[in-house]
Amino acid sequence: MNHLAPHERTERTERIAQAARAERPRATRKPIPPRAAFYLLASVVVSFLAASSAPTPLYATYQAEWGFTPITTTVVFGVYAIAVLSGLLVLGKLSDHVGRRPVLIAAIAAQAAAMLLFTTAGGVGELLVARVVQGLSTGAALGAVGAAMMDINRSRGTLANAFAPGLGTATGSLISGFVVQYLPAPTHAIYLCLLAVFVAQAAAVALIDETVTRQPGALASLVPEIRLPRTVRGAVLAASPVIFAVWALAGFYGSLGPALVRTLVGSTSAVWGGLGLFVLAFVAAASVFALRTAQAATMMYTGIGALVAGVALTLVAVDLSAPALFFAGTAVAGVGFGSGFQGGIRTVLPLTKPHESSGVLSLLFVVAYLGMGVPSVAAGALVVHGGGLVPTSEEYGAVVIALALLALSALLLRHGRPQSGPGVKVASGGPQAASVRAEQPEGLTRAR
Repeated sequence: MNHLAPHERTERTERIAQAARAERPRATRKPIPPRAAFYLLASVVVSFLAASSAPTPLYATYQAEWGFTPITTTVVFGVYAIAVLSGLLVLGKLSDHVGRRPVLIAAIAAQAAAMLLFTTAGGVGELLVARVVQGLSTGAALGAVGAAMMDINRSRGTLANAFAPGLGTATGSLISGFVVQYLPAPTHAIYLCLLAVFVAQAAAVALIDETVTRQPGALASLVPEIRLPRTVRGAVLAASPVIFAVWALAGFYGSLGPALVRTLVGSTSAVWGGLGLFVLAFVAAASVFALRTAQAATMMYTGIGALVAGVALTLVAVDLSAPALFFAGTAVAGVGFGSGFQGGIRTVLPLTKPHESSGVLSLLFVVAYLGMGVPSVAAGALVVHGGGLVPTSEEYGAVVIALALLALSALLLRHGRPQSGPGVKVASGGPQAASVRAEQPEGLTRAR
């Protein structure tokens, strides 16, 4: 280069610099392989649901420090459910238009901000604000991350959408209980741990490949509307009563469950406060995995039967003040939760097209969070203005049983099985046939 004229050296240097700039994106950004990306996305669902249940063992601590009544606990819980619903309705379809990755990164960032709000909360007002931010980000993320998993592998994605929420709820409740009971700064430690998890996940999600092409209409998708593709309407009508019933039970364990468990065992330990929700959610997740190859209709009937039997056992346990029987009934109800929710998910999602899956999944979660939020807030009012904790718990359980029987009636009226869903014969070819083929057990053994 020393023998070149000055202007020639300048031109050559510029060409080398341009080539380096052109190569830099390919050299620095190495996309995560699809299989690893799938498990990363599943971990996002787990961490979001773990964060949603993390405050559950802390409600007694907040109540002691700030002096609020049980109805305030259920209001805080209900506000979170309403925020999730708002996020689902407004942002649930956005990733179908702008891509999964941008929505997920923004949602994880908002979830991290919610953890910071929790750590600085000094009263009910700040707690409510943190729950609203957390709920909105969860609503935005659930449809996007669930659809992204299905984009990578449809059969595994359908299973993960039913399995991961239970696993996240269980781990968040139990780990939070132990942190609150045995570590210093109980109202800070669990949130700071989750904050670190979200920072790491945001960095990792930035490295995955986008799984859907951008579509026009992003702004229009922000207008809330209940519109279902014709191909899934019958399946959604069949699945919704079951999903509502099982999540109503989850709402009870997330709001009034901790206080009821501590009353039954005669302890103020935060671990006991989170143990009821942990048993319900962990057994639910295990049942999702155990029944992954069963037909969707079979799972929904199993879910209804187990839900009725489990709640009936817990009602007997409350009447007898028998903690062991209560947890046994909770485990049976967990089978109902897991199998009923998976049955509903697997009835609907395999029938969706790629650019419909996020919106349809968001609508299913709308049904779920309505079931979780509305009855629990009503129960909180009854605790304060009605007969107290134990009678309200018994009334709540009776309502859940009634909802489950109503769901059973709806299924029976549809001639014993959903009109569309896994196992239904359809004409060869077309998106419905491809979706049904995608859910066969063979797809569970390999990723695309």
